[in-house]
Amino acid sequence: MSFFPDGKPVPDLLTETEAIRYLRLDEVNIKDPSATLRRYRAGGTLRAVQVSKQVLYPLSELQNFVNEQLEANPR
Repeated sequence: MSFFPDGKPVPDLLTETEAIRYLRLDEVNIKDPSATLRRYRAGGTLRAVQVSKQVLYPLSELQNFVNEQLEANPR
């Protein structure tokens, strides 16, 4: 099980705010983290699911996204 820095468990489906926090987009110098997530979705590098009127990010998709970024940009 994964945990946020505050010790709360990471759910299987994350809201936009939680996905931003999971990817730590709120901690780097990005003007609009929400727009960054939308760009990732539009570009096909990050998949999400719409439940009712809310877009949610499966934890497995976020983990896959991070792994793909590691493969493409190892540092």
